[in-house]
Amino acid sequence: MVHLEIAFSLNVVTNGVASGRDGRIFMTIARFDGSDGARVAERINGELKPYPDAVWNSWTFGDIGRNRLVRVNSVRFGPDDDLWLVDVGAPGMGRPRIRDGPKLVCINVAANQVRRVYPMDDFTTDRSFIDDVRFNGNHAYITDAGDPAIIVLDLQTGSGRRVLEQDRSTTAQQPISAEGKVILGSDGKPVFVHADQLEVSPDGQWLYFQPCSGPLYRLATSLLDNPTKTDQLPQGVSLFASTTTTGGTAIDAEGNIYASDADRQRILRITPEGKIDVMLEDPRLLWIDAMWIDHGGYLWMPSAQLNRLGTFQGAGGISRIVYPIQVYKAQIGVGPSALDHW
Repeated sequence: MVHLEIAFSLNVVTNGVASGRDGRIFMTIARFDGSDGARVAERINGELKPYPDAVWNSWTFGDIGRNRLVRVNSVRFGPDDDLWLVDVGAPGMGRPRIRDGPKLVCINVAANQVRRVYPMDDFTTDRSFIDDVRFNGNHAYITDAGDPAIIVLDLQTGSGRRVLEQDRSTTAQQPISAEGKVILGSDGKPVFVHADQLEVSPDGQWLYFQPCSGPLYRLATSLLDNPTKTDQLPQGVSLFASTTTTGGTAIDAEGNIYASDADRQRILRITPEGKIDVMLEDPRLLWIDAMWIDHGGYLWMPSAQLNRLGTFQGAGGISRIVYPIQVYKAQIGVGPSALDHW
């Protein structure tokens, strides 16, 4: 039986946590309302310090986004041991991107300095919401949850392509829901979140991906990485697992995918053959977002409660979040995929 334990508690909402090999802990601060403050923080002695520094976290309305974090939706280590951030580039949910805002940021954590910024303006649109990233050799795959697509980025040259645009596999067919209720935006309408979660198999042969509301698809990376095969991608996509609204995923060294079930407060384990079983079920697992597997075999699970944000309570919505925000962890007995992070 998997045992759920509290890793730490917070007085802010985090929708992603990543721990380094030296035990350092980094997290995103969810700012769906466009509020000021740190977008990314390192937890040091129980306190949150803006990361990589206060300047990068000082964006305010009127600034361009070139050397500032506008709103970060993903933080994770890559196989290179650098810390990678996906900056949506839009200050709040439903707000347009700003100039030089969407980007992928690579940080050398040993020096606490930005190593490289990959501008994403050329690969995004006014409706884009770049969401999450995974790595496979010289390629990074990034989901666009606002304008359905997957972005294939060459990490050496910085060139990229949008693929599977408006495809059924990247486009939400139903609104997101949590705790048994459809989530409403500030306009009172149901919220649709397109291409969101993604994982790469440990052997690098498959990309798994889905709209936030499911289901989970897979596609051979040999097709995805080949620019001459772009027109063949829709035919190469196959249904892999019937997931529902998912807050976040992670993949282990054996190829098992962990997916949070936002409606039923569960963590599902999906085998490489597509078989689904319930690993954890607990009423405290409220919108578990981007999960993380460390080398000690622990699965980290931030209980983001995103569905309770005021942004998602309809017109004039008031937040229903209950503090503190808990970050849980559980021993799963297997480490991360080597392709995922160090």
